[in-house]
Amino acid sequence: MNKYIVEFIGTFFLVMVVGLTVIDPGAGILAPLAIGCTLMIMVYAGGPISGGHYNPAVTLGVWIRGKLETKEVLPYMLMQVFGGLIAALVVGFQKGNPVLTAMTPDVTKALLNEFLFTFALVYVVLNTATSKKSAGNSYFGLSIGFTVVVGAFAGGGISGGAYNPAVAVGITTMGLVSFGNIWIYLVGNFVGGAAAAAIYKVVNPDE
Repeated sequence: MNKYIVEFIGTFFLVMVVGLTVIDPGAGILAPLAIGCTLMIMVYAGGPISGGHYNPAVTLGVWIRGKLETKEVLPYMLMQVFGGLIAALVVGFQKGNPVLTAMTPDVTKALLNEFLFTFALVYVVLNTATSKKSAGNSYFGLSIGFTVVVGAFAGGGISGGAYNPAVAVGITTMGLVSFGNIWIYLVGNFVGGAAAAAIYKVVNPDE
């Protein structure tokens, strides 16, 4: 149960910071930095307990890589999505439930962007937080958090920069993304996470 609580807490704070920094008055151009730093600190805080996934696509990738038991996958994902949903409600309360115009991304470009940066995120997680070659390092949280910073700066204007199905649920609930477009994130994120795990296994056959 401790692992599931940690996954809820980490995802909650990640999605809450997304909403508080993106919805006006927010953090403007510094929003990606705040979001990535939130992920970084939560990975450092919860990594020793749950692995610090805070992302169903990461959980999928870690499971495919063989570092998570099958029975843990669904509880992890449910707690992550629940954390994102509750965070969205808290953001709505704190921001006064503003009326927002949902983003209408170009489907092909957004799908590709979500796939690529989710691939990058999960690839970094697997190489820095699960590999025997990098065991015991102190930089895993920094590298994971700043992968999100890079993705948000580079691709946020294309897709919204979720790279995480739990974040997608959160920003959809907030009204930043229309419900009809949530599939873009779910498909792009899960396929990106699975592809990263597959590539990891190819380039690390000894693991």
